[in-house]
Amino acid sequence: MACVSITRAFLAVILCACAAAAVRAQPAAPQPAPLAHSALLAVDAAPAAGGLVLRVRRATGDTPLGVTDVAVTIDGKAEPATARNDGSWFVARPAGVQDAGKTIAVTVGHDGIHEVLSGRLVSSAGVSGPAPPAAGTGLSSSRKQLLWWILNIVIVLIAAIAISRRTS
Repeated sequence: MACVSITRAFLAVILCACAAAAVRAQPAAPQPAPLAHSALLAVDAAPAAGGLVLRVRRATGDTPLGVTDVAVTIDGKAEPATARNDGSWFVARPAGVQDAGKTIAVTVGHDGIHEVLSGRLVSSAGVSGPAPPAAGTGLSSSRKQLLWWILNIVIVLIAAIAISRRTS
């Protein structure tokens, strides 16, 4: 009887570990990467579903910045930027557009002045949407890692059941 309760407890621990691994395997939202800066401002960029998120902040200090408007041009083409509730700005990009290496100019209106900051979008902060999978791979690395953990847990569970039956 004690062997059955130990096996059930072990199975419960295994299931909890699988659930925790599944939660941890969900991709986190990309952190904004530095894009451009001036003496007063810094602009960070991160990819988002359907576009690009820009965060404008003071270059030094934690004083809140009152941004009144943001205008964006990517490779000389004007793109509309809309304010979001969290203080960041969203630039919609067409699906499948690869922005890595393109020049971006951000005009920021704040404190009664307008500043133009420019930089180059890099692959980690400039590609809109998920990157296409490489040829021959259908699973992302986080999914492969999750499957590897599940396989290991199943093998350990089978071994524990076999050992518990052998000893009883």
